[in-house]
Amino acid sequence: MMNFHQSALNAAHMIKSFVRETPVEQSHWLSEETGAHVWFKCENLQHTGSFKFRGAVNKLLSLSDEERSSGVVSASTGNHGAAVARAASLLETKCTIFVPENASPAKLKAIKAYGAKIVKEGDDCLVAETAGRLYASENGVAYVSPYNDPEIVAGQGTAGVELIKQLPDVEALFVSLGGGGLISGMASAMKVEKNVTVVACSPENSPVMHKSVEAGRILDMESKPTLSDGTAGGVEEGAITFELCRELVDDYVLITEREIAESFGAFMKNHNMLIEGSAAMAIAGFLKQKDRWSGKQVAIVLCGANISTKTLKELL
Repeated sequence: MMNFHQSALNAAHMIKSFVRETPVEQSHWLSEETGAHVWFKCENLQHTGSFKFRGAVNKLLSLSDEERSSGVVSASTGNHGAAVARAASLLETKCTIFVPENASPAKLKAIKAYGAKIVKEGDDCLVAETAGRLYASENGVAYVSPYNDPEIVAGQGTAGVELIKQLPDVEALFVSLGGGGLISGMASAMKVEKNVTVVACSPENSPVMHKSVEAGRILDMESKPTLSDGTAGGVEEGAITFELCRELVDDYVLITEREIAESFGAFMKNHNMLIEGSAAMAIAGFLKQKDRWSGKQVAIVLCGANISTKTLKELL
């Protein structure tokens, strides 16, 4: 298996001038409530409002000048699309993003703001990914996967490179799980340096990678709507993140929609920052295991801040 620790270190050097080193902030609220020492890795403050920009810019920088001049194609429910669109804009590359019909309007607006062309396809991110790959293949342009790509995983792993320096005593890491790019990248980067327990948090309404790891194979299963729209949808057959999750993730937690909403509300009352549903899900995952981590150093990744006004009003 590819050495993603070294790849993440290389990526951190390559993308340094493009990404923001996001802060680690202590949560006095969660620390006092649970007895653990709880810290947030604030990827909600990253460019485009999510960690996805790390992987996107790393992937585009890894392409040749000739490949970039032909443009890139991607597929996304929103955050990855905005990240690829911004990276393409900065590197003066044409960009087309395939999205499912039910993608968040707030995230589509962000994609359009960076000048990308949007194509709507199907009602699941996996359908959009398949259409995007086919379009890229037929038109001879590079496809930028949301998670199933070594450069994407390495780019997301740079958040782990930063975190291990910012919080060297970290003992547990809680991360929301969709396609697995963020959690496998961070785990790859951190586990070489530190014996950290990595916990994946998935919505009960769309636990595709969670159930796939349980089954020992990538499942084709239907997803229901979830507040954690950033992690929703299917997993591509043959995804490299499947084996990485099996190897590197220590525990898996399923989260209800009510738990996501309650964690979101509690966070908003106690912290002066905006997050999206998938970030609240990681907080909910920690709260489900809080007794296990009393007295320990815990990091929760706030993976994004892109939430529609409609959803925000409903949650509040």
